[in-house]
Amino acid sequence: MSITPQSIIGELTALDYRTALIFKKHSIDFCCNGNRTIAEACGNDDTKINTLTADLQKSVETGDPAGANYNSWPLDLLADYIEKKHHRYVATRIPEIQPLLNKVVKVHGAQHPELAEVEKLFNECAGELTAHMKKEELMLFPFIRKMVGAGDGPVHTPFGTVQNPISVMMHEHDTEGERFRKIAALTGNYTAPADACNTYRVSFALLKEFEEDLHLHIHLENNILFPKAIAMEQQLVKEA
Repeated sequence: MSITPQSIIGELTALDYRTALIFKKHSIDFCCNGNRTIAEACGNDDTKINTLTADLQKSVETGDPAGANYNSWPLDLLADYIEKKHHRYVATRIPEIQPLLNKVVKVHGAQHPELAEVEKLFNECAGELTAHMKKEELMLFPFIRKMVGAGDGPVHTPFGTVQNPISVMMHEHDTEGERFRKIAALTGNYTAPADACNTYRVSFALLKEFEEDLHLHIHLENNILFPKAIAMEQQLVKEA
């Protein structure tokens, strides 16, 4: 893989997820803002660009690929995987994290007033992300599976084109990405203070894990599932 300053971040992570680890090391958003070039993400700073591209090139040339090659999966399998792994993870973790945060705010909120904002942001995420996933499960993913099973035949769409719901989903991804950037900033990147109790530390550890899962979740949709679904629909329309 040849990596240049004009390489698109999302396309690189779709081809090889090892690059995501490098982007994360350099504090570059590879999921919600994956449509930028390396040069744009580095602010066109030549020193940063050269360092990042060298690290990226090294990551893809050494060792075994990190994780599954999601880019090679059929779209219906990828949709199933996202739903069964990432959607279930979110649904399981939300009711675990919410009471922990509530307890931490009650016990430590006076000394650490930022905790109330962290709880507020996570509760907003819980409600909106749950609704977001239901829209994918009830509308978008079934249509993607329908396209996969259609072969060369026409596929009726209830929403004009698959690009319409995808645009909404990507906007909502941006909202959640920004929300977790605020949570990370408020918590010092999930660093518990010296006076933190075990519940405090566990809460921060779970929030960090939740964000990491969300990054992969959004990456799989924004950078792989959605572009391929758009391309598949265009091909079906062309062949109809």
